[in-house]
Amino acid sequence: MKLTKTCLFIAIAAMFAVTSCKKKGVLEEIVQDKEVIDFDPKGNETTNTRDNNLAMGNPSGATTSTSFPSNYLLSKSQFVMSYHRDRGTPNWVSWHLSSAWLGSTPRQDNFRTDTALPSGWYRVGSTSYSGSGFDRGHLCPSADRTGSITDNGATFLMTNMMPQAPRNNQQTWASLENYCRTLVNQGFELYIIAGQYGTGGNGSNGGTTNTIDAGRVTVPSHTWKVIVVLPVGSNDVARVTTSTRVISVIIPNRQDISTSWGSYRTTVDNIEAIRGYNLLSNVPSSIQSVIESRVDNGPTQ
Repeated sequence: MKLTKTCLFIAIAAMFAVTSCKKKGVLEEIVQDKEVIDFDPKGNETTNTRDNNLAMGNPSGATTSTSFPSNYLLSKSQFVMSYHRDRGTPNWVSWHLSSAWLGSTPRQDNFRTDTALPSGWYRVGSTSYSGSGFDRGHLCPSADRTGSITDNGATFLMTNMMPQAPRNNQQTWASLENYCRTLVNQGFELYIIAGQYGTGGNGSNGGTTNTIDAGRVTVPSHTWKVIVVLPVGSNDVARVTTSTRVISVIIPNRQDISTSWGSYRTTVDNIEAIRGYNLLSNVPSSIQSVIESRVDNGPTQ
């Protein structure tokens, strides 16, 4: 009887050992996925920090002078923008994204007027887009600022919004936003500049709409984004090289677009030519000339 029990014990132990071996690869994957947040893609230990949202440069030379209402510099702790008073939207918004900006704060949904705009300027309100057929489309996404209630709430200021076709906002644009956070989870930090241009979009009400909110908010014809991808580190601008991955897209502000953001990739040079900007002005010109003329062909998910 003792021998039988011993054999049974050994058999059970062996079964658990085999099961453990089979699951070992899965366990290692989980551990590695966790470690990628703490190590860059080359295996170097890193520390994620919240860095300068305007590190790559001021694309349009925006200033805080009210004498330039079409290119007004508006700075928040969470992002920096050039605001256009007469269009009621930002020209561009620039922000840094690393795991230091991410946490567990839920979406606040507290859309509201930005009282930081100069006195006497029209301030777009939370209901200004109501019934227009266009979403209140974030430039700096809510999900990129989940470190605190203050950070997340800042993304719901109406100065951070543009009238965006629902298909663009909820699918194509959202897919690219999600991919950016995937890169962060893989051990990268990003510098992102997003904006819009043109007049006339196609929303859920059909047709082409040029303005909403009694003509006080212009509906753009196109949305665009530039993303500089770097391994987590310090002295970021100095680490941009001719091999640095830069993703650029121009996406029509319409309901009939593809949901695949990768099909809208273009060059930084193209966006600069359309907008008259210098998007990565703090990067040496010799490096700019290479990375800004290249169309990204990397992964999209």
